[in-house]
Formats: sequence, structure tokens, C-alpha cells
Amino acid sequence: MSNEQGGGHVIKLYVGVHNGQMIVDCALYHHGVREVVPTNYAEALATARSQDNAFVWIGVHDPTEDELAKVAEEFKLHALAVEDALKAHQRPKVEEYADSLFVVLKTVRYDETEQQIDLGDVMLFVGDSFIVTVRHGQARALHDIRRRLESQPELLDCGPSAVLYAVCDRVVDDYTDIAVEIEDDIAEVEEQVFSPERGSLAPRIYNLKREVIEFRHAVVPLVEPMTKLAKGQVPHIHEKMRPFFRDVADHAMRVADQIASYDDRLSSVLNANLAQIGVQQNEDMRRISAWVAIAAVPTMIAGIYGMNFDHMPELHWTYGYPAVLLVMATICTGLFRAFKRSGWL
Repeated sequence: MSNEQGGGHVIKLYVGVHNGQMIVDCALYHHGVREVVPTNYAEALATARSQDNAFVWIGVHDPTEDELAKVAEEFKLHALAVEDALKAHQRPKVEEYADSLFVVLKTVRYDETEQQIDLGDVMLFVGDSFIVTVRHGQARALHDIRRRLESQPELLDCGPSAVLYAVCDRVVDDYTDIAVEIEDDIAEVEEQVFSPERGSLAPRIYNLKREVIEFRHAVVPLVEPMTKLAKGQVPHIHEKMRPFFRDVADHAMRVADQIASYDDRLSSVLNANLAQIGVQQNEDMRRISAWVAIAAVPTMIAGIYGMNFDHMPELHWTYGYPAVLLVMATICTGLFRAFKRSGWL
């Protein structure tokens, strides 16, 4: 049994529950105002269908197959849509069935510390007098959306499509906020790549690219469904809600364009980072080669004088040893200055 208040009156529903929280909330709205209804959603649906401008909104979280089957039976939901709602991890879409719409949205949460995107799912069944929202995983809770809508009865009076708009709007607003956070991380990586500090940022760049790709999988497919809703190309959408969906579609397209630019920027940053690593490695090789050349001079001279021949110049000269050391030092110093002037050292 669920007894959670989402604003206004509370409905106690005696149905199968999942960890005590399968049915999060259920309410009947008449002309945008929440009303007292019977003690189960079947009677609530019958009451909504007997009145003008009334509908039922049920919120479900992580239902099992049996639990969702009970809801589907009462609301006559299509079996294929119910199957998709159970599996989760669906592509954002809008599907039309005989008596309802099935809408899939991907919620996104960005962990700034780990720089990791967590995806969730919100599925919505929209009919002429009902809307059922199904959440999976860490998808954003819809309590605040419900409270905000209940404070705007003139908007909620547009029926289930008003709820659909509010959920879509909140999801896309979250996309916008996350896009800003990702852009800040990309700007930070760009600054680090072109800083004098050495080090490979490739792992972090690859991680950001992977998160951007996951983000894109949530955002880009949503543009087309929102456009269809804005143009009124699907049933069960109130005519007054079309401008609202058009606004959501515009925001979704803007975020999609941002994501495309992020991918291009990260590719450029990755190429710049790899180029800098190559330049640094070349500089290291030049320094190593310069020192090897300098060390080769005394090694060669010492090797010659270590061959133990009897008749060699300066073997019996008093100043032969310091003279050879002086020659070594002079040549090495000359080589050092020459490599320094050429930038090898």
C-alpha cells in the first residue's frame, strides 16, 4: 500500500507494491484541481471518464511484471508498450497505439566528481482521461513536477498532455544544466592541455568523449518526438499545449547542437594533446642524443688510450694525462654550447 502525499488529498491504493513503493502517487484531477476519489485507481478512472475535463495521474516506480500488468489491465495499455516499459533502457520515442500514446524519455544525472553520466528512464502512457508515469533506476522523481502543476490549475486543465509537457520540459531543462557542466569540464581540459605542465590527458579526454556520446544518445533521439508533439501530429495532445511542446523541442535541438560541438572540441583537444606529447618526446630524444654525443667524445678517447699498444704518442710524456683530460673537457664544452645554441639542451 502506498500512502504518499503529492499535494492535496491522498489516495490509498491496495495493489501489489514493489519494496513498498510501486505506486508512488495517484490522483484524480477535474478542471486542473485535485479531488477526492475512490480507494482504487479503477474507480478513479471510471470517475474521470464520467466527467468532462477530468483525468487520472498514476506514478509508478520500478514495477515488477505482475504489478505493471495490473495497471495495464485497468487502463487497457498495449502489450508491446508494457513490455518496453518493463525492460527500460529504451530509445527516446513516441509511439501511437489505438487508445494511448507511449512516450519514452531518458533522464540524465551528471556526477561532477567522477565526471560520469547516469541514465534513467521515464515512460509515460497517455490516454484521453489518464496518464501513467513509470520510472526506472535513478530517474528524477516527479513529486516536484506534480506539485508545480497542481499550483497551475489553468495549465493542468489541459489534461494528460499538460503532465506530459511538464515532464518533458523538466527532463530537457536537466539536459541544459548538464550541458553547461560538461562544457565547464571541457574548458578545464583545454586549459590543462595548453598549460606548461607535462602529462597525458588522453584518459580524461576519452572519458569525457564517452560521457558525451551517452548524453547524445539521450538527447538527439528526443528531438524528433518533441517536434511531432509540437506539430500536433499525434493524438491525445491538447491544442493549447502545442506551443509548449514547441518550446521544449527548441531547447532539445539547442542541446543536441551543443553536444555535437562538444564532440568536435574534444576530438580537437585530443589531437592537440597527442601532438604535444609527440613534440615533448621529440624534445626528449634530442636532449638524450645531445648528451650521448657529448659522452661519446671522452669515451672514444679513453677507448683509444686503453688499447695497450707500446708505441703511442704521449705515453711517456709527463703532461700527457692532463693534456688528454683538457682536450676532452674542451671538446665536451664546445659540444654543449653548440647543442645549447641549437635548442637541443
